[in-house]
This record gives sequence, structure tokens and C-alpha cells, in this order.
Amino acid sequence: MVEKLVGAKRQAALRELHGWAEAPERDAIRKTYHFADFNAAWGFMTRVALVAEKLNHHPEWFNVYNRVEIVLTTHDAEGVTGRDLELARQIDRIAAIPR
Repeated sequence: MVEKLVGAKRQAALRELHGWAEAPERDAIRKTYHFADFNAAWGFMTRVALVAEKLNHHPEWFNVYNRVEIVLTTHDAEGVTGRDLELARQIDRIAAIPR
């Protein structure tokens, strides 16, 4: 089982992530991405899905047209862990790749 991040350690880790914020309604982090159109958003989700599968850590997400909202939490730990931070970093890298 992975360790849930709390307190100063959690806050320091979140400061390293651009645009990710704590989800107010639960122990999770979230970020919303906007793309040129549905095709670009879907392509992003496909690339994220491949990375998530390799990490065996899968996001919760919601897509409407060009917007993708992602929520990350580790269900086994009932909160945010290093696994979520790693996936968030990978997602940000994917989003930064010009298409």
C-alpha cells in the first residue's frame, strides 16, 4: 500500500505541480485542460490512457467537446499519494506536447 500525503509534505508536493489543486469535495487533486477542439481533447485522453495503463493508476475524467477535467486520487490509500503526483506530472508533459 502507498502512503497518503498529508500536511506540509502534501502542500510542498502540490506546489511543484502547475495548475493542479485540491478537490474541495474529497481527498483528491484536479485540473482542467482546454484544447482546440474535440479531436485534440480525445487525442490527449488517448495518450494519457496509455501512460496511466503503464503506471497502473487510472484517472477519473470528464470530457465535453474541447475540455477535459481530470481528478486523481489513490483509492487504496483513500487520498492523494505519490502515485497521483507522478501521473499528474506525466499528464502535464503530455498536454505540453505541441500537436
